[in-house]
Amino acid sequence: MSHDDFDLQDFLPYLLNQAAEASSLDFQQVYKDRYGMLRTEWRVLFHLGIYGRMSAKEIGQRSRMHKTKISRAVQKLADRRFLTRQTDDQDRRLEWLDLTAQGQAAYRDLRAIAMRYDSGLSAQLTAQENAVLRQALRKLAQRG
Repeated sequence: MSHDDFDLQDFLPYLLNQAAEASSLDFQQVYKDRYGMLRTEWRVLFHLGIYGRMSAKEIGQRSRMHKTKISRAVQKLADRRFLTRQTDDQDRRLEWLDLTAQGQAAYRDLRAIAMRYDSGLSAQLTAQENAVLRQALRKLAQRG
């Protein structure tokens, strides 16, 4: 059998995935334990918390999440009274999503935790490494 010199540990997509998984596991435990949310649900919650009233389609465009996953997350968040859904008057196929007071409180709580978590991750890097990493990641994310 010949030796394959492909280094999986240095393959950029693999490294990005490993870093993403490692960095998100602790935060994932927070929103799961506190609110019983899955990753897609907290991402929908954060989009509404940051940008305000949006449609599921807009969330999909901003987040690059599949519409089926967004739809499931919206349903779960609505069931738990974190958001409201309102059909558009002009286009009955369009639904506007808004956070309820309970959803806004959950967003503010998780936002504060996310900011502390981000600071903790950032503290592991120098200021220059942090700036370069964020710039490089934004650049790679724009490819899609």
